[in-house]
Amino acid sequence: MFKQVLIMTLLTAGLGAAAPVAAQDTTAAAINRIDTIRPDAPALAAYGKQAIGVKTLSLSHAGQLDILKAKAGEPIPTYDRPLTVEVWYPAKAVAAKPGDGEYRGVFVRDGKIGVTLRGKAVRDAPPDAAAGPYPLLIVSHGYPGNRFLLSHLAENLASKGYVVASIDHTDSTYSDQAAFGSTLLNRPLDQLFVLGEMARLNTSDPSGTLKGMVNADLTGLIGYSMGGYGVVNTIGGGFTAASVGFPWGAPQGSLAVRQAGNPAYVASMDKRIKAAIAFAPWGWTRGFWDAAGLAGITTPVFFVAGSVDDVSGYAPGVRNIFEASVNAPRYLLTYENANHNAGAPMPPPLETWKPAPNLKFIPAEHYIDAVWDNVRMNNIAQHFATAFLGKYLKNDAGMDAYLDLVEKAKDGKFSAQEDGSFKADHTYWKGFAARTAAGLTLEHRKP
Repeated sequence: MFKQVLIMTLLTAGLGAAAPVAAQDTTAAAINRIDTIRPDAPALAAYGKQAIGVKTLSLSHAGQLDILKAKAGEPIPTYDRPLTVEVWYPAKAVAAKPGDGEYRGVFVRDGKIGVTLRGKAVRDAPPDAAAGPYPLLIVSHGYPGNRFLLSHLAENLASKGYVVASIDHTDSTYSDQAAFGSTLLNRPLDQLFVLGEMARLNTSDPSGTLKGMVNADLTGLIGYSMGGYGVVNTIGGGFTAASVGFPWGAPQGSLAVRQAGNPAYVASMDKRIKAAIAFAPWGWTRGFWDAAGLAGITTPVFFVAGSVDDVSGYAPGVRNIFEASVNAPRYLLTYENANHNAGAPMPPPLETWKPAPNLKFIPAEHYIDAVWDNVRMNNIAQHFATAFLGKYLKNDAGMDAYLDLVEKAKDGKFSAQEDGSFKADHTYWKGFAARTAAGLTLEHRKP
């Protein structure tokens, strides 16, 4: 409530992207934070003990199809595809200095406004290789989006001993959004390429920051919406033959390279990927998946969805992808009455609450949910991501207790002694205080 009052007070006062805030240091420090942990957050949502560093990489994927230049009747030309990647990593603690924890000039939904986000990571901090190399996580945003859309989750997981690489998918960001066919083809290709590059940098990073830091043999994928679409395909969910031929899709059947049953696609499965998290993965309601193709998934996967998602769909939609991935250990976390933004996008920056000239909606709508608070959803996602990745990437058996739960949280019984110890009949979700798991369901299926 305080956060909402602060936002409305500042907007009423006319605070915009360029308005001065230096005179109110306490207020400025509270604006656009990505690292908020609410008092009612579940236990594993809290940041870990590790200090966090962050750096930006500029990569180039040679010889890729240039979808934007495709012309009917002509071969699709190729180009070296540029990709900007933000990398969060465990770091050595350094003395605080002005600007630490700030991400400046981050574009938001209108693609025009650059804002400052505030978290905990220190730019180019010295890496802490003592406990390395660390499992690798690759993060993939929606359409449109950018590498900071899930920065709250990236920071949080880096503090728990992961190297996290978040991709700006070319032709799919807020500032360069272009033909959808590029997104359809390149999502899984970008993810696999960045995995390879991170493995390379573990041995030959010119800056030395990532050398000895990245265990690519223990890789997890995290994707939201179209990023989730990419994740599903990357881990074995081959596209349908019908989707390869959609006239509005990837041109000239170029999506066939990721089609179910294609020997080249089957051969592309990367055994280094040991786990995946897919927030609101898109594609079922548009014919990109079917049971036969999704049967190719064997990687453990944690699906997250809102029960009234009207973009990716829920049932039909994300639930169908979950149910059809019959050969994988899988979970489905559902936020009841949440829409497409369930658990993934960062809280809306203050500046997005004002109308944007080039949009027909207030940019904040890109981030928020009509029922759930963003920080609340993010904290829950941080909790379950910590448990799931801890189980499958760190082999931490202690995480099972946070995943093996009464399916519907409302059916759990909170039963505790006056000293806080639980009684024998306590069945409430582990890590959640009384009354705080309301509106949630977690389903678990085995192969």
